[in-house]
Amino acid sequence: MMKVLVLDNTSEKAVKILAEGGIEAVVNNDKMTEEQLCEIIGEYDGVIVRSASKITAPVIAAGKNLKIIGRAGVGVDNIDIPAATNAGVVVVNAPDGNTIAATEQTLTLMLGLARNLPQAHKDLKEGKWNRKEYTGVELRNKVLGLIGLGRIGTAVAKRAQAFGMKTIGYDPFVSAEAAAANGIEFKAQADVIKEADFLSLHIPKTKESVNMINKDTIATMKDGARIINVARGGIVNEEDLYEAAKSGKLAGAALDVFAAEPTTESPLFELNNIVVAPHLGASTKEAQVNVALDVAEEFVSILVNGEMPKNAVNLAPIRPDVMAAIKPYLVLVEKLGKFQAQRTTGAIKSITIKYSGDLANVEVAPLTTSFLKGFLTTIVEDSVNFVNAPILAKERGIAVEEIKSAEETDYTELISVTVVSDCIKEVAGTLFGDDDPRIVMIDGYRIDVVPEGNILIVPHEDKPKIIGPVATLIGEHNINIAGMQVGRKTVGGKAIMMLAVDAPVSDETLAAIAKVDGIFDVKMVTL
Repeated sequence: MMKVLVLDNTSEKAVKILAEGGIEAVVNNDKMTEEQLCEIIGEYDGVIVRSASKITAPVIAAGKNLKIIGRAGVGVDNIDIPAATNAGVVVVNAPDGNTIAATEQTLTLMLGLARNLPQAHKDLKEGKWNRKEYTGVELRNKVLGLIGLGRIGTAVAKRAQAFGMKTIGYDPFVSAEAAAANGIEFKAQADVIKEADFLSLHIPKTKESVNMINKDTIATMKDGARIINVARGGIVNEEDLYEAAKSGKLAGAALDVFAAEPTTESPLFELNNIVVAPHLGASTKEAQVNVALDVAEEFVSILVNGEMPKNAVNLAPIRPDVMAAIKPYLVLVEKLGKFQAQRTTGAIKSITIKYSGDLANVEVAPLTTSFLKGFLTTIVEDSVNFVNAPILAKERGIAVEEIKSAEETDYTELISVTVVSDCIKEVAGTLFGDDDPRIVMIDGYRIDVVPEGNILIVPHEDKPKIIGPVATLIGEHNINIAGMQVGRKTVGGKAIMMLAVDAPVSDETLAAIAKVDGIFDVKMVTL
């Protein structure tokens, strides 16, 4: 049974999901040092944290059985991502669980900023009745500029539209058509900043986004514009924001995040037109439960069911529409990988995977990774997963090529794989229906084989008295033949026999089959 360490007071509901999924969950809510984690992490297959515990490179190195690290939240600053990737450990987070919480926090800050509510509240509590000083502005007919049109940015836009705001936005990974479908006018980043009455940020902190909002970009903004940041500290240059808010260039700003956290002292706190909160974007009861549930479900999916991660931060993200298109083929390509590995000899030089038909129109990189996972699992000692499979292939000097082809085949979709070592091995597979994988070609021979269980591959001369002796030898060792396929190109030429058997065939029997007159070779493959 897989074993997972659950830290940082993660919701008990997540522990329940792990247990129901067949995972032993060990809860430890004590604050643990790096040294303490290093002492115990080796016995666990996974670890779930929130923001308190730090999963550092030494901890990952000590986790000899570690396969997955989960962050019950979005930010993964407390996890050494490069170390995890190099160790082949999947790191997942929960980007959806706090979407509503962060969205509502953005709207809360925007409304509070527009109507000066935090300042008025403070004054009234102190016995001051300052109605004139805190005259605000309406959101109706104002331009909301959004930098980042992911889940949260889009959700903010939809709610802002209900207030009668015009929503414009920019995101390098979102098309103008996708933005328009959510009522957002897509513009260049510079234009969004320039035209916004309220500028709301919904992007990760990267080397490109650090200090994105600075004195130069603020100078292009409307006089009296306002900035809201519920994303990540450091995206807004706090010194430049201070100067702009103090001078009146900006009417104000609302910040939930800061460059250094926690922070209790800042020049920004001196200004009455700056609204602040101590990073409360995800701090709702519902969000704390949701992110924990999302991560727990991901653990069961990966550790128990062997599925591809949906929210891995050290893998390229897979859009839902792409996953829907490729998911039926993930099992097929992994089995094609195992199949090819078990019948290939010598040093692997190259692998070429050709996607034909409708598959040529979708993102197939995850399918290639799934093939490599199946292929390498059979031939390397390392634990292979979706994270390290491409790395392991590259380290072994295996050239991997993807080809998309729109040429017509006999199948709506076809995946063809050529492995070059000291020989060339070819195989092709497809799906019959939605979930019936088949191998339909091997080394140029047409066949129809279900890729599961034990399969004998027997190239032979196309002549009588081949199939009978092979079947007899298998039967003499009390092994039942579940199915048989024979493929040939020309009468009397070479042919190939594929036998599905109920149990592995012994080396002794394989040697006897190889001696049958007309048999060229015999391979045992287990899928």
